[in-house]
Amino acid sequence: MTAERTIVAGGGPGGMLLAYLLARAGLPVTLLERHRDFDRDFRGDSLHPWTLELFDRLGLAGRLLEQPHVPARRFRFRTGRGTVTTTDYGLLDTPYDYVALMPQARFLDFLAAEAATLPTFELRTGAAVNGLLGAGTADDPVRGVTLRSGERIDAGLVVAADGRFSRLRTLAGLTAESQGATTDLLWFALPRHDDDPPDAAVDLFLGTRSYVGLLGGEDRWQVGLSLPKGGYPALREAGVEHVRREVAGLVPWLAGRVGLLTDLDDATLLSVDISRVPDWHRPGLLLIGDAAHVISPVGGNGILMALQDALAAANHLVPALRAGSVGTATLAAVQAEREPAIVSVQSRQVRVERGVARARERGRTIAPPAFVRLLMRLPPVRRRSARDNAYGPVPVHPTPELARELGLAPVPA
Repeated sequence: MTAERTIVAGGGPGGMLLAYLLARAGLPVTLLERHRDFDRDFRGDSLHPWTLELFDRLGLAGRLLEQPHVPARRFRFRTGRGTVTTTDYGLLDTPYDYVALMPQARFLDFLAAEAATLPTFELRTGAAVNGLLGAGTADDPVRGVTLRSGERIDAGLVVAADGRFSRLRTLAGLTAESQGATTDLLWFALPRHDDDPPDAAVDLFLGTRSYVGLLGGEDRWQVGLSLPKGGYPALREAGVEHVRREVAGLVPWLAGRVGLLTDLDDATLLSVDISRVPDWHRPGLLLIGDAAHVISPVGGNGILMALQDALAAANHLVPALRAGSVGTATLAAVQAEREPAIVSVQSRQVRVERGVARARERGRTIAPPAFVRLLMRLPPVRRRSARDNAYGPVPVHPTPELARELGLAPVPA
């Protein structure tokens, strides 16, 4: 029996990995990406130890890490009271004891090139979905998509991996419910200098009104300045000089180059969202990644959660597709496996958001409580924090069946 084609809509990390895994299992899959390429200014650049270990088992880690990247081994809060190391990946028992900071476009290009070597994989760029074939009901399941060009593509299963503003989610009549974000972020880039602190790649610099998050790259810093949710109009009125003062005040070694930000139009507003869809599926349709649940940038977990969604989906979908059809029970099983991790991550992020909002309202320094700062001096606590962040609250592993299908290397002893 020849398996029906699966359509994956959205060429972000989750969609790309799922399409690769299905094709590596010999199943026909078409990945639809509405843009012509992946060369866009993404925000999420973090490849966690879980990801690197999975790619090691896939036989891809060596080639992936030949791509330029920055290893980040610690996550810290920098405050006026000192530096608090909350997460030390170097304490983990893994050869990948760091987060690899790699531009997302580079990661996606790499994985797309690997997938292109598989005979059942098809990538179509510039392919914007504007309709679903089928109503997504028991009597009329989703059985493909229509493109903006008017083309119709039939499929046995459609996977929506098209991001936080998912077109397919809207077409299916599904709605994401907000969990309560209180912060937005203004993102821009500044050049990296040779004498910059080498270990500041994922640090947060905390103040009374705002904080600055850094993501290190080969030759630049991505700089994220926090502001109250909906506070962008006030920020625009205050002007670019206000942004420069805030950043220079919190990260003094950037003071000599904040003047390179000459206009707020050169920055990007990231409206932080924490939300999830109650039901991630309809007959013939599955949502994964940001289409199903939006993770805030706090902790850098967005890519990790999307990739784990993809692996969990492959665990369930490959045997079902091989058997000839994917029923609602299979789609529900993907959500049942992944939802506890998403709820856990989002609950923590909401607590952080509320703490930041309270500190901002009271004019207090945005900083961890004193007892947390004390606990973080203990290596076992930093190791536990690192493990939770590196692997997520509910790590996903390939099932033995999927491991055989993909020819995975055995788990290291």
